[in-house]
Amino acid sequence: MFDLAHFTLRDMTVLGSALRRSGEGAHSMEEVAGRVVRSLYEELVDPSTGEPACGLVRFFKTHDYGDLGEDLRRFAEGQLADPAAASPGLKCLTLLATAGEKHDWNARERSVAHRAIPLESREIANRTPMITRLLSDLGVEIEELLERPPEMLVEPEPSSFNVFYVPDARGHSYIPAQEEFVLAVGIASVLGFGGMLPSGNIFAVILFSKVPISRDTAGLFRTLALNVKTAALPFDHAVFADSSAVGPA
Repeated sequence: MFDLAHFTLRDMTVLGSALRRSGEGAHSMEEVAGRVVRSLYEELVDPSTGEPACGLVRFFKTHDYGDLGEDLRRFAEGQLADPAAASPGLKCLTLLATAGEKHDWNARERSVAHRAIPLESREIANRTPMITRLLSDLGVEIEELLERPPEMLVEPEPSSFNVFYVPDARGHSYIPAQEEFVLAVGIASVLGFGGMLPSGNIFAVILFSKVPISRDTAGLFRTLALNVKTAALPFDHAVFADSSAVGPA
């Protein structure tokens, strides 16, 4: 187990090796994502209590609306101003896996608001500031995800991996649900890391930590992003564990 409040370079190396092996024997990216969030939730601890340092850990991936299963398409449509305007190439930030201290935080199907977030326009910034800033800090602007043809999708170099970091989540404009989530659960810091897959889709892992995360620790998660990408890479076109939940792409 690792002390998230005093995370070291050695911790990063050991944890990174474990995350890189998350793809062994897996059959889908959803399965890999489940292993990643469970490892982070269980292995990152608060040594003063022995309890998980994070209240919630989530794994997201952008996915074309047209390739989502019917249930997820309906969920995404419910968040659009004009559901009829949804096009097959509309990118949706889709929840692949979740682990947390509450029962409903341990199954993506039970997420109330984040199962599939349509990234339909700049207006997303006003409704989901954390998601917009997360993508921006990972090097991708919302406009870059709006129905780009496949030939225009270019995977950045590994050195472009970055992190989304909010040292103090309390009262921060990027972190929503202050009363019912941040204060109620005791979230101190938020850290997101991820990158781009060969398909041009983005993956992102978000830690909602109950212990303060330092800037030095946040920087170490750039390397962990590459470890997670290595595990997820073979499943860029085999995303969901249930084949009926997703189309062919």
